Amino acid sequence: MAGLGTTINVALIVAGGAFGLVGGRLITPRIQEGLMKATGVSVVFIGLAGALEGMLTIEAGSVAAGGTMVIVTSLAVGTLIGELVDLASWFERLGAWLKRISGNSDNAAFMDGFITASLTVCIGAMAIVGALQDGLTGDWSMLALKGALDAIIICAMAASMGVGCLFSAVPVGVLQGLVTLLARLIQPVMTDAALANLSMVGSILIFCVGVNLIRERTFNTANMLPAVVIAATLAFVL
Repeated sequence: MAGLGTTINVALIVAGGAFGLVGGRLITPRIQEGLMKATGVSVVFIGLAGALEGMLTIEAGSVAAGGTMVIVTSLAVGTLIGELVDLASWFERLGAWLKRISGNSDNAAFMDGFITASLTVCIGAMAIVGALQDGLTGDWSMLALKGALDAIIICAMAASMGVGCLFSAVPVGVLQGLVTLLARLIQPVMTDAALANLSMVGSILIFCVGVNLIRERTFNTANMLPAVVIAATLAFVL
């Protein structure tokens, strides 16, 4: 059944977040801060691994780096677009609405938890490829695997950043649901090269999210999101 993968992914995020919330209430603020830093380091290396996988190749027995032009162009143009449109403010409006309707109006940490967790689990090729497979063939296995990974990450984030992290399930459900629904229209432009570029630049944005967990407000990652669209588009240009 089309859409089952996203449903499983969303359910696993909520379950992981709920487990993290329960655990977070049992540990001290000092341990919560340490856990947040540990989560940040983990996300940094997840992003680094994905970016280096896309950049490095083995040629004639030696390691060669590529993709520099795609990275520089995507990040520069994408960030310019994001800053002009101010995508971060749209995320904040969604977060404020979820905060209000969920009865968390007095929770000062809600917004940071929601935005940081959403950016971590929404960016990446697994979300796009998995949703395409779900829509085209009904194969939900990749999204189930992504959901398991997301559950672990959101569990750790929720323990240190609070209930806002659970609501990252909302943008995940909307984004992946739309890709699944429009799978037959999107499939022709999601070539191997486009997905490779998207994965590489998306991994760099995940790296930025990890840095923000360690050093708060270093990157305005929400306004860098158009970079993944630019990266996929460059596959047809370069």
